Amino acid sequence: MTGVLKFSPAPIFRPFSSHKLSRNHRVLLVKSMAQSSDSSNGSTSVSTQEEPNSSFSPPPNFKPPKPKPFTPRGDKILDILGASLALIFRLGTGALVSGYSASFVPKNEVPSDQYALEIAGFKVKESSNIGRRPEKPIEIYEFESCPFCRKVREIVAILDLDVLYYPCPRNGPNFRPKVGQMGGKQQFPYMVDPNTGVSMYESDEIIKYLVGKYGDGNVPLMLSLGLFTTLTAGFAMIGRMGKGSSYKPSKLPPKPLELWAYEPSPFCKVVREVLVELELPHILHSCARGSPKRQVLYERVGHFQVPYLEDPNTGVQMFESADIVEYIQATYAR
Repeated sequence: MTGVLKFSPAPIFRPFSSHKLSRNHRVLLVKSMAQSSDSSNGSTSVSTQEEPNSSFSPPPNFKPPKPKPFTPRGDKILDILGASLALIFRLGTGALVSGYSASFVPKNEVPSDQYALEIAGFKVKESSNIGRRPEKPIEIYEFESCPFCRKVREIVAILDLDVLYYPCPRNGPNFRPKVGQMGGKQQFPYMVDPNTGVSMYESDEIIKYLVGKYGDGNVPLMLSLGLFTTLTAGFAMIGRMGKGSSYKPSKLPPKPLELWAYEPSPFCKVVREVLVELELPHILHSCARGSPKRQVLYERVGHFQVPYLEDPNTGVQMFESADIVEYIQATYAR
């Protein structure tokens, strides 16, 4: 394990100046990209440029849809309903950032350039109490349809952390074997903190580490109930029937996609599932209620809605979960 605890910067994701990978991560990712390329057309270049990578492009005649808040597409209603069951079983765990508070104020008291939810002529002013921020995103190897992984994703939302996820679906050829090489066994979730050099298995230990390092040291109640927590995290996935757990052949991009989302959202869930199935690394900007990143996204695009996808490999930026799923499949599925 000692070889995992020291990290050196790697250039493969250079456009994300704060998202540096260890040398081991870089070598394995380049190797897996080469293997993926060999199985398709025999060659592919790894781009470290700011502009979109020429190996990937949006689908023909692609046009990002306009955001439509809380409006599931007709053919995706059952998917959203199934993903919503998690809210019941987990009592909304991960929907609110640590120290969340809210108050209703007259609409005219909130500047137009400030994000705020509007309800019945009033606006909701939200705040939270987040801990110290890691300089580089935490790296987590995991997959959907795993109750232990879900527990860790929930604490990520509560602590409002940005995470570089390496999906490890069953039979995935890239990152699942990589975990075995780094830690000695293929067990998930597996966390690497490049800010401290710490790496570890075991969901409860990861949760304790994250709240101790980036929170107030207290594990939230719904994540501290032992077997009950694990069982309800498992029940939360019943509505999705194993989605996001098994590998589907894909083309591995040179840069991670960026997704603005948070764990309990059913709209975000269906996007995460396809990212995991296609084994696509992605930086998740967690933005549960009370997250300061809601204001950041609002300032960037003039609107807040999740999921929101940014793909540095093609330059695509888009809202709407159903359209995001179709875009990812059209661009990266084999």
